[in-house]
Amino acid sequence: MLFNSVDFGVFLAVVFLLYWFVANKSLKVQNLLLLAASYFFYACWDWRFLFLLLFSTLLDYFTGLKMSATPGKKGKKFWLLLSIGINLGFLGVFKYFNFFVQSFAEAIGQFGLHVNTWSLQVILPVGISFYTFHGLSYVIDIYYERIKPERNFVDYGVFVSFFPLLVAGPIERATHLLPQVKQKRVFDYVQATDGLRQMLWGLFKKIAIADPCAEIVNMVFNHHLGNSGSNYAVGALFFSIQIYCDFSGYSDIALGVAKLFGIDLLRNFSYPYFSRDIAEFWRRWHISLSSWFRDYLYIPLGGSRVGTVKKIRNVLLIFLISGFWHGANWTFLVWGFLNALYILPSVFLATNRKNLEIVAKGRYFPSFRELVSIGGTFSLTVFAWIFFRAESVHDAFGYISRIFSRSLFTMPLPNQKPKGLVALILLLFLFEWIAREDKHALSRLPARWPTAIRWLAYFALVFAICSAAGAKQQFIYFQF
Repeated sequence: MLFNSVDFGVFLAVVFLLYWFVANKSLKVQNLLLLAASYFFYACWDWRFLFLLLFSTLLDYFTGLKMSATPGKKGKKFWLLLSIGINLGFLGVFKYFNFFVQSFAEAIGQFGLHVNTWSLQVILPVGISFYTFHGLSYVIDIYYERIKPERNFVDYGVFVSFFPLLVAGPIERATHLLPQVKQKRVFDYVQATDGLRQMLWGLFKKIAIADPCAEIVNMVFNHHLGNSGSNYAVGALFFSIQIYCDFSGYSDIALGVAKLFGIDLLRNFSYPYFSRDIAEFWRRWHISLSSWFRDYLYIPLGGSRVGTVKKIRNVLLIFLISGFWHGANWTFLVWGFLNALYILPSVFLATNRKNLEIVAKGRYFPSFRELVSIGGTFSLTVFAWIFFRAESVHDAFGYISRIFSRSLFTMPLPNQKPKGLVALILLLFLFEWIAREDKHALSRLPARWPTAIRWLAYFALVFAICSAAGAKQQFIYFQF
């Protein structure tokens, strides 16, 4: 059930009406409804993997209770490691087993040896990387006594499987979401209308921009043998726009839907393509994952407050694991390694926290220096995205070699210059630049524009969505 489908619209309307008009007098009934709706939502993908979601939820729920009841650090550590081992074991089997088997066979083959291998003929359970990390953060926080274990299974189940965030995040923390789940919620018109605006902006990014960009990107990357350097450059640029609008569009819809139920989820994007350096980019891109690795891996390893060798180790480890989290392919590891190389100089020079404020805060235009920094950071990011999108490392290097050839200076194919799409992309970044100090592009639209112009803008976005709507395309991050 895709966010950009009529089915989801009907599902959302039914749950919303039941939540506020039938179950509104009882918090317990509301949470039970959210849990049932979330499991139904997940079952629409593949009901066979419901057992995996339920098992993961039960595992961490009981692990939390056991850790709380066990005296001494040694006993608590046993339960913590058991939960981590089982969670990562399931993630490893479903997501990485075939990759390791194939990589082992290829490595042995380099020595002239041949081994018979077999692979798991099973699809990747949607959302497993996300709800696994929900559970891991919960048990780790209990172990370090940051939170108390949740004794109400329904409330904990909603924290893990709340349907707006279930399949592609944001990756929530128990310290942030559980208190909201346990607190009585009253319908807030202002919050709900802001949620609808954020959903509209997310759908615009996904349907009107990301999906049309995907057609161009697929044409370039899937038929690479006859393409010129200019076509590859165009393909890489459009993929950068596609993945941003696809994933941030999903996040906007998820946050908007949650607001309809009186819940605020963690922000996942903060205008990352306006970043002035790679460190700032990673504070603004997939924020919930970046902060997860920072808090549960990077800082415990010593962060940047260690010697030079360990500092390099920590940065490489974080970005390689982040790359591998995205998928079982060497391309993601190279993508992570590239980003580690990008950020290491700023870590050594202690400039990685230089740009904490949004660019050109309080001004209409950036300075020339800021503009150059944004352009340079975006260029490095686009280059790294080539590895993220390529089918193999060999293909990625082939694309890059073509980009940096004489054919870069040829005209790209005419059908790779869609004027209407380019206009929408420019409009997107114009809106986001104007609203870069707000939580989303339409946050303060009511306060800034007259009513007539505001509604004209809404209808224009709806028109753009309807005009671009075609075959429903899955969100990119569903495969992770």
